[in-house]
Amino acid sequence: MDLQGTQLLGSGTSRAGTDTFTAIDPREAAPLEGSFHEAIPAEVDRAFALAAAAHPAFELAGREARARFLETIAERIEALGDGLLQRASAETGLPLPRLTGERGRTCGQLRMFAKVVREGAYLDVRIERADPDRQPLPKPDVRSMRHALGPVAVFGASNFPLAFSVAGGDTASALAAGCPVVVKAHPNHPGTSELVGRAIVAAVRDCGLPEGVFSLLQGRGHEVGLEMVRHPLCRAVGFTGSLAGGRALFDAAAARPVPIPVFAEMGSTNPMFLLPQKLAAEGAALAEGLAGSVTLGVGQFCTNPGLVFAVRDAGAETFVTKLAEHLGGAAEAPMLHAGIRSAYERRLDELAAVPGVEVRVRDGAVGPCGAKAALLVTDARNWTGQETLREEVFGPATVVVLCDDLAELAVVAGALPGQLTATVTGTEAEVAQVPGLLATLADRAGRVLFGGFPTGVDVSSAMVHGGPYPATTDSRSTSVGTAAIERFTRPVAWQSFPQALLPEDLRDAGPAGLWRRVDGEFGQA
Repeated sequence: MDLQGTQLLGSGTSRAGTDTFTAIDPREAAPLEGSFHEAIPAEVDRAFALAAAAHPAFELAGREARARFLETIAERIEALGDGLLQRASAETGLPLPRLTGERGRTCGQLRMFAKVVREGAYLDVRIERADPDRQPLPKPDVRSMRHALGPVAVFGASNFPLAFSVAGGDTASALAAGCPVVVKAHPNHPGTSELVGRAIVAAVRDCGLPEGVFSLLQGRGHEVGLEMVRHPLCRAVGFTGSLAGGRALFDAAAARPVPIPVFAEMGSTNPMFLLPQKLAAEGAALAEGLAGSVTLGVGQFCTNPGLVFAVRDAGAETFVTKLAEHLGGAAEAPMLHAGIRSAYERRLDELAAVPGVEVRVRDGAVGPCGAKAALLVTDARNWTGQETLREEVFGPATVVVLCDDLAELAVVAGALPGQLTATVTGTEAEVAQVPGLLATLADRAGRVLFGGFPTGVDVSSAMVHGGPYPATTDSRSTSVGTAAIERFTRPVAWQSFPQALLPEDLRDAGPAGLWRRVDGEFGQA
């Protein structure tokens, strides 16, 4: 596949900058084919100028046009065939079966949002008709629906080069809402990003939409991303990545003369609470399952279970011993890039240096980006008193925290920072013995699981992939599932307008089948 290494600015390309970079195969630490140009401020400005010009026409094109556009993107991505998967594997070290599934998820969520757009329920249409005879004052005609924010900056994630990247959930939900998108490609998979970006550009052309609906910018450092967030025509930001990266974008957006929302999904330790009866009965199976969850994808999932809480007893000790056996026997595997591998080893060094932390499993890796699993054990008092133990380790590691009793287990739950997930594994009877545990976890996590492991995030209408800070910058939203579209809209009321001047979805007749609330009654047009 011919990679040009240019910026994709609407229907055109640009390589105005002179600085270039290459992608690296993490398995061999070898440069890959293709030289990619760093975007310069003039190219960022051009991308947002095109996006702002395209916004009114894109939204006015209507829901059916946007739905068909999303479906066409999916078709164009699928038409890239195995070449896309091979390039993604070379840039990330991820195996082809994993990437095949991720491509299916990417195209599936594009089609899911097409369905959401056609249904129109996300618009939250509300109609309150006029009553001129109301006393003491006449009632005006007021109608409201959700309106697209405008150009959105989206940042590709390192660990999902397809599903959380150029055509991933943030892009799909923003386009579904009617927002043009400017994507900052992740610097570690620029070739994959260009291929998908060209598929979206082709879909824009196929559907006869304004060229500024989509642009793609390349950049190795932070400058391009900050330039995007600070651009006066940018209206919102979607980000998946590290706490440091998300916080930097959030602070930049807040410091603008006109602040904008940043929807950043960041760090999470995804605690698991293993209660004694369940641990005594199924400890061996839980140890095996947890080891598989911790090492899945070399631990490079935002829902990797990095904390395990259990009551100190014979069952817990047996569980830890079995877990150590499984993690100690796990094979070395390459991480996504050298920076992530370095950060992983650095965090393990920090935890191992904390007094009261016992390293049960940790072996050095030999590959250029290789990593091996790690297991550390401490007690609840130590964990509560050491802030570094509550922070994420991005990689195949977990920390087991042993509590004296169920009461102490409830105390540590209350000390958790915001999380994407929290899992409780126990019998119904013993969960009832820890009053308030579930309510505490619901206050601190976006998704609470009863049993199982948190690493799978199902793309469905009910899914919530979010949570209180530092898991995200806005706990009121989700980055996975159909509710993700709400991030890129805002309510607008139309008062006393003649029917002909109202948006079609707000007219009395309304499109057939559109769900809406009319004079307080919910139903279909």
